Amino acid sequence: MSTINWGIIGCGDVTEKKSGPAFNKVNHSRLVAVMRRDPVKAEDYARRHGVPKWHSDATELINDPEVNAIYIATPPDSHEQYTLEALRAGKPVYVEKPMTLSRESAEVMARAAAETNVKLTVAHYRRGLPLFNKVKELIDGKKIGDIRYADLHMLQHAESDLITKTDDNWRLNPAISGGGLFHDLAPHQLDLMLFFFGKVKDARGCSLNQAQRYPADDLVSGSLLFENGVVFKGLWCFNVPKEERLDQCTIMGSEGKISFSVFGNHYILTKNGHEERIEFELPENIQAPFIQQVVNYFLDKGPNPCSAETGVEVMTLLDTFTS
Repeated sequence: MSTINWGIIGCGDVTEKKSGPAFNKVNHSRLVAVMRRDPVKAEDYARRHGVPKWHSDATELINDPEVNAIYIATPPDSHEQYTLEALRAGKPVYVEKPMTLSRESAEVMARAAAETNVKLTVAHYRRGLPLFNKVKELIDGKKIGDIRYADLHMLQHAESDLITKTDDNWRLNPAISGGGLFHDLAPHQLDLMLFFFGKVKDARGCSLNQAQRYPADDLVSGSLLFENGVVFKGLWCFNVPKEERLDQCTIMGSEGKISFSVFGNHYILTKNGHEERIEFELPENIQAPFIQQVVNYFLDKGPNPCSAETGVEVMTLLDTFTS
């Protein structure tokens, strides 16, 4: 292949700006077909985004001879099914986060990729943003000395504007999403901790549904011990007052600290009593830098930016914190 000709399964809200347009903007990549079960909505998306073909059946899209790679952007309950079908058709897969509903399901997907020898990448796309690559560079370069711990607080009102809105609000249905808002936001945060600190030695957590607004847990607490000795603590609560909203991660070192928001555009480096704030311009289509890395990987021009094995690790942490 010299060009990745993408087909999207599930052209819903997340594909309108975050990802969909990027497939026609990065190098050696084209979006040639989309699929949605509602044919009217599939045709509408294709027309508005200038996509040549549309389908209302996923199998038809997977077997479309003009499509040589699949982006799965459906809710998580169908990720495993469509991933397995695409891999068995010999087409590499870029699957949205969370990878699937559970660790066991993620392991099935990872095994299928290994057995078919077809490529699989998980959309933990914040790895591709310059902000977090710079934070990793500062950590690896010991800019704040030896890392002691990382502390994360994700506190949101029940009507948080961080959550992509949908008509049926499937993100609050554990049968479809795997959990609640934690399962929608925490994969990015936990994956960044793996990106920064490597393998986990021990993981523990607890969760509960305090406000009883919906079936999923609305408060999650978790801690990690990494093999390199770094300790992580995280708290996610989705029923705080609006004025108490917080998205803050602090990485403490022996000589300073780095603070940032996982869903923000800057970091603050504090060292020797001085603060330095560095801002980054976020791309119009936030997945674009990562999608370029995925395209390069699918064309054998670069490494896998987020492997199926890493996806399994993230799902394991989600399950551990909410079990």
